[in-house]
Amino acid sequence: MYNNVTRIKDFFILGFPGLSPEYYGPVSVLLFVLYLVIAVGNLFILVVVKCERSLHKPTYLIFCHLALTDLAFGTVTLPKIISKYWFNDSIISFYGCFVQIYFVHSLGAVHSFILMVMALDRLIAVCAPLRYTVLFTNTIVSVLCGISWILPMSWMVGLVLDAANLPFCNSNIIVQCNCELIATISLACANVQAVWAVAFGLAMFSLLLPLGFVIMSYFIIIVVVTRISSSDGRIRTLSTCTPQLLITFLYYMPRCFMYMANDAGLPINPPLRIVVVMLYSHLPPAVNPMIYCLKTKGMKDNLRKKTFIRKFYISTKKSMKYNI
Repeated sequence: MYNNVTRIKDFFILGFPGLSPEYYGPVSVLLFVLYLVIAVGNLFILVVVKCERSLHKPTYLIFCHLALTDLAFGTVTLPKIISKYWFNDSIISFYGCFVQIYFVHSLGAVHSFILMVMALDRLIAVCAPLRYTVLFTNTIVSVLCGISWILPMSWMVGLVLDAANLPFCNSNIIVQCNCELIATISLACANVQAVWAVAFGLAMFSLLLPLGFVIMSYFIIIVVVTRISSSDGRIRTLSTCTPQLLITFLYYMPRCFMYMANDAGLPINPPLRIVVVMLYSHLPPAVNPMIYCLKTKGMKDNLRKKTFIRKFYISTKKSMKYNI
């Protein structure tokens, strides 16, 4: 215990270092548009799947959980950095910062574990198609996704409480666009090795375990697909995995690159690092809804049907008007 030696009451979010004030307006507008795209796109997926009974299937329930994590992550991180550049509001309260840390890291881990559930969905669909509806029901998906939410959000409580109990009596400037655990505890005036080691271990567990399972499952899928005699069958089977592969690639590849760059000692200056982190954290939530809609047969068919019905309704209404 540190006997309440904390003296810092607020943190200062630095954002993009070296950004000239003349660009604050355009940057805030760009971030606001990005947040609108994330919010509208992912809410659209949630509403469509909720309202369309034909989409009440395991794959689309998983998409809903991913959309919910993307929506929550954007809502937790973007409004504060938008207000910094829009209203020159860079201050976040001490406990508000640690609340943001909790959700940033727990939602990232939740998303990673749900990607593992999605890989399991495709593995069973390709390797045991005749038993898919028995082995992978909506109930099973709900349980697995529920566990994916509960585990990270449980272990992050202890980690964030330990970090919040550190004594902060030096700088209060966080060199990031949001409160991030390592960037924040590096400001503590105490030995943070224990907290850092636990945070690193949990981060590696929530990244490497799902990633290892994803790689293994898609390796098995590729082996199974190569044994299909028909070339059309191989293409059709692989096409069902395309959305999942794109979503998984967008999430894991930039993170793996950053970890490998750190281990290899590649010089990445802080401004570039912050931009890269912002890109791989917020572009996938904006792009994922388009992947769900454009690369998934059920969603495409549903949207085509809705569009056709709407066009038919409008044309019928016009013809009735003219006849009258």
